[in-house]
Amino acid sequence: MFWNRQGVRSIARQGATSRHSVRKGMVGSFFSDVSIRADGFNVTRSHVSSEARGIKVHIGLLGPLTVTDQCIPIDIPGEKLRAIVATLALTSGTTVSSFALLDELWGEQPPRSAANSLQGHIARLRRSLVQHSGREEMRKVIRTSGSGYMLALPPENVDASRFIVDVELAGRLKARDPEKAIALLTKALDTWRGPALLDTGHGMICRTAAARLEDTRLMARELLIEAKLALGNHYEVVSELEQLLARHPLRERLCEQLMIALYRSGRQADAIGTFHRVRQRLSAELGLEPGPGLQNTMAEILRQGPSLLHQVG
Repeated sequence: MFWNRQGVRSIARQGATSRHSVRKGMVGSFFSDVSIRADGFNVTRSHVSSEARGIKVHIGLLGPLTVTDQCIPIDIPGEKLRAIVATLALTSGTTVSSFALLDELWGEQPPRSAANSLQGHIARLRRSLVQHSGREEMRKVIRTSGSGYMLALPPENVDASRFIVDVELAGRLKARDPEKAIALLTKALDTWRGPALLDTGHGMICRTAAARLEDTRLMARELLIEAKLALGNHYEVVSELEQLLARHPLRERLCEQLMIALYRSGRQADAIGTFHRVRQRLSAELGLEPGPGLQNTMAEILRQGPSLLHQVG
């Protein structure tokens, strides 16, 4: 429903023959170590020692990069150092090849000194962790592992991982317990501090991950609105939906939700007008007609179908 869980982790672990494969494998493997129980994380597939699990370092990717140790911020100076931390955090608990990191930092034409520079950046990161915490064991947070490096933290210590888990759990709950889904989604969305991976450079791994996180953020808002509609809060969501649709005018699910909210609020003409505006834009910009979901909603509104009102609490 959300992220592809079939990412090729071996690409990042063992190296790859093409940079495109590395990028695809790294981003596709995001959260592949996290399986979800009804109560949250199961990280048994994450290669994190019990000693590392006791380290209270948390990584923030949902905005500018943050690193905290027992709630105390640790400064990570320099874009390349932040890019390393972010790339490792995207597959926390599993190895990222040096090849993948070199490509993320310098692109397709790294300087001859890139490998040595990468080792120097890793050493600086470890020193920063030790100096800010005053604890030598913090050096083990970034481990050398085979031909690459690993962030030795469980996925739940990364805010993006927690966000994905909460959104997926809410997606499962919204039909049978919309109130709980609303609480989960509100909490998840409140963790965002700005655009994802804001200050981690222009490498393909971080940029692709940022785009997918932003898309999941929008899906979380759609799920939240769907749960509110299920409770009959259609008046409450109209304004938010109008703003979201203005920012994402080709997003058919938002249009469908706005039409339902307007119809339930006694604004049938506005609901029909919303459909036609989106239909015209889809045709003009993409040469497409609305999808089945949107067309079915329009048909139900025209015939004043009772199914549009069945979900009202």
